[in-house]
Amino acid sequence: MFTVGHTWGFEGTLDDGPVVGNVTVLGYRHKLRSVGSAADESGTPGYVWAALDVKVCSDTGTFLVTDQPWTLTYADGARIDSSSTKYGDFPKPEFPFETTLTSGKCVKGNIVFAVPESPRPATAAYAPDGLATPREWDLSKS
Repeated sequence: MFTVGHTWGFEGTLDDGPVVGNVTVLGYRHKLRSVGSAADESGTPGYVWAALDVKVCSDTGTFLVTDQPWTLTYADGARIDSSSTKYGDFPKPEFPFETTLTSGKCVKGNIVFAVPESPRPATAAYAPDGLATPREWDLSKS
């Protein structure tokens, strides 16, 4: 398991050839204020907004990046997917829903989640298609 700020490097092969890149969780913020209620959005009382700040880079090759492989995990085994809701006062920049990275390019931004106010998530998990073992970042100290 990685700590927040740690960069995980990867390499592999796609249809277009080799890819080399890296992924970093830069930070986590809990209980964000917004014009919209996370409790109303999720239909669950006691939910708040949270944001995961991430960066993905391509050193070599072209590949698709999306916010969908990211989940927040809890000690009891619960997992929460990113929210599809977009309010104008969410932290900027927003991580794109989907974008293509080419060699030498990066994408950085915030992924928003509707989460329980308590407890806070234990980890941020990254599990894109083709990755046999998800990579996790410890959020306990964030």
